[in-house]
Amino acid sequence: MRRTLILVFVLFWAVAAYNAPYAESGTDVVYQTSTLAALKHGLYDGETTFGDLRKYGDFGLGTFNALDGEMIALDGRFYQIKVDGKVYPVPDSAKTPFAVVCFFKADKKLLLGGTKDLATLKEGLDRLLPSRDIIWAIRIKGILKHAKVRSVPRQQKPYPGLGAVVKNQTVFKLKNVAGTLVGFRFPDYMNGVNVPGYHFHFITSDRKAGGHVLDCTGKNLRIELSSISKFRMTLLKKRDQVRSAPDLRILPKPELQ
Repeated sequence: MRRTLILVFVLFWAVAAYNAPYAESGTDVVYQTSTLAALKHGLYDGETTFGDLRKYGDFGLGTFNALDGEMIALDGRFYQIKVDGKVYPVPDSAKTPFAVVCFFKADKKLLLGGTKDLATLKEGLDRLLPSRDIIWAIRIKGILKHAKVRSVPRQQKPYPGLGAVVKNQTVFKLKNVAGTLVGFRFPDYMNGVNVPGYHFHFITSDRKAGGHVLDCTGKNLRIELSSISKFRMTLLKKRDQVRSAPDLRILPKPELQ
């Protein structure tokens, strides 16, 4: 009888562990909802709430259901930058179709006197990174003399592709603002899963402005780098979002060698 009870107890916890949501904490893990390719094809309805998302990171970027603006996560708080250029706190009940987060802990800290544009900043970072074959989380604090940032409007169904949405983006120009760039660098071999190369969002220190970074000129930049070797992704469950579009092509089957 005792052996039977022990066996039942063990089976109960094994089943519970199997059915529990997988969560891997730590500073060496990036968690992502869906893929960039799905977002490009108009899959803008996600199931992940920001209440759930915060379990996987205190730092990151992404967007919102119906692609309603730009998301930035910094110091454990989530913010939404809408097309009015204002920053709003994000309730736990809000949902995202695409987000990338981690628990940020700097492996390297560097000072950069200034950079003339975003391309120069990326080139400088490439020279600093020991490897381009892993994921890097990047936090940059300082003053942006000039910044060109954007947000995108909320979409209506049937959703257009991301290319069409970006054509209607709202661009903001900021001058002499202190704040933080939150970003990631993904390896080229992860193209389609995420943005290959660098992707930055920006928020001002007073939490009043920001957006997806298109260009910037900075000075007195404090750069913090965090290497990431583990990647976890949750795919969208809904399938009725996929639109019939000419850019969704069926590729021929590869020939077996």
